[in-house]
Amino acid sequence: MPCQLFSPIRLGGLELANRIVVAPMCQYSAHDGTMTDWHLVHLGQFALGGAALVFVEAAGVEAGGRITPGCVGLYSDENEAAMARVIEFFRDFGSAKIGIQLAHAGRKGSVEVPWKGGAPLPAGDPRAWSTDSASDLPYADAWPAPSALDTAGMARIKDAFVQAARRALRLGFDAIELHAAHGYLFHQFLSPLSNRRDDAYGGDLAGRMRFPLEVFEAVKAVCPKDYPLGVRVSATDWVDGGWDIADTIAFAKEVQARGGAFVDVSSGGNSPHQKIVVGPGYQTDFAAQIRRQTNLTTIAVGKITEPVQAETIIASGQADMVALARGMLYDPRWAWHAAEVLRAEATFPPQYQRAHPTLMGEPVPGNPPPRK
Repeated sequence: MPCQLFSPIRLGGLELANRIVVAPMCQYSAHDGTMTDWHLVHLGQFALGGAALVFVEAAGVEAGGRITPGCVGLYSDENEAAMARVIEFFRDFGSAKIGIQLAHAGRKGSVEVPWKGGAPLPAGDPRAWSTDSASDLPYADAWPAPSALDTAGMARIKDAFVQAARRALRLGFDAIELHAAHGYLFHQFLSPLSNRRDDAYGGDLAGRMRFPLEVFEAVKAVCPKDYPLGVRVSATDWVDGGWDIADTIAFAKEVQARGGAFVDVSSGGNSPHQKIVVGPGYQTDFAAQIRRQTNLTTIAVGKITEPVQAETIIASGQADMVALARGMLYDPRWAWHAAEVLRAEATFPPQYQRAHPTLMGEPVPGNPPPRK
C-alpha cells in the first residue's frame, strides 16, 4: 500500500504535498510583538525540512492579547513588515506552505517567559498589562483577576482579529488558524469552568460558543473563497464538569457549517486542576472522534514522534494530518528521516542534494532551483 503520510491533501483551495505539519510553537523572542532574526532562522529551517505546512506561532491580535512581552503579534505595521521577511524566505527557498495562528491570550496573558518562571508579571512591572476574559475569574489562585469583557470589549477584539487576518492575507500567508485551545481567550468563552456569564455569551453551550463563532464568521468574511481557515481546539479540559469531547464535536460542526477548512485537535490548558494522562498519541483519539462525527479535515497533535506511528494515524483514518512540535525542534529534518523509514519521497533542497543518503549527487525529482 502506498505511503499515506506522504500523499497529497487539500485544505480548502490549498494543495499540500504531504500530511506533515509543523505546529505553531511560541518562541518568546519578539520585541513589542515584532519578529527578530531568531524567527527567520527558526522558521526558515522548517521551510526546507520537507513538511508540507508550517504554522507561525500564536500571534496576538492586539498587544494585550499576547501571552508574554516576548510573544509575536500581528497588530502593527512593524509586526507586519518583520513577518514579510519570513514569507519571502518561504517563497524564495522553501518547499513548505506557511500559515499563521491568530490568538488572544485573555486571562493567561501578561506573564513572564517560561525560562524565567512563567508567572504573572507583578502589577508594578512596566511590561505588565491588565487582562480580559469571558468572566472575572482568575486562571489560578495566585493569578490576578481579569476583567469580564463587555459588548464594546468583545467588538474591539473581534475587529482586532479581522484586522490581523487582513494583514495575514496581505502578507501572503497560505492558511490561518484561530486559536481556541490551551486556555486562551476563545477557550475561556467555550468552557463552563471559565465562562460564568449570564448574558447571551454564557450559560448553555450555544451561548458559550457564540463569541468564538462570531469572530470566526467575521474573519471568514474577509478571506477569499476556499481560503483555508480553521481552528485549534482543546478537545477536553481534563477536569470533571469542564469542556469535553462532546462539546468539541458540537463546536467543530458549527465551524464546519461556517466554512471552516480544518480543525487542529489538542487538549487542556484551561485549569491548573487538569489531570492529563500523557503518552504516545494521547490526543489522537479525540481527533478520530471529531473526524468520524464531522468529516472535517482533522489534524492530530501530541506525542507523535515516530514515522510508523504517524503513518498509522493517517492510514487508519484517525486523522488527515499530523502536527509535530517538540519533535520538530529536536529534529527539523524529521520529514526527511520519516521518508527514509517509510520508503517515500520528501522534498529536498537542491543545495543539499549531495547529502541525500540515496541520491548522492543525483538530481532530486520535483525540486527546481530556487528563484533569484
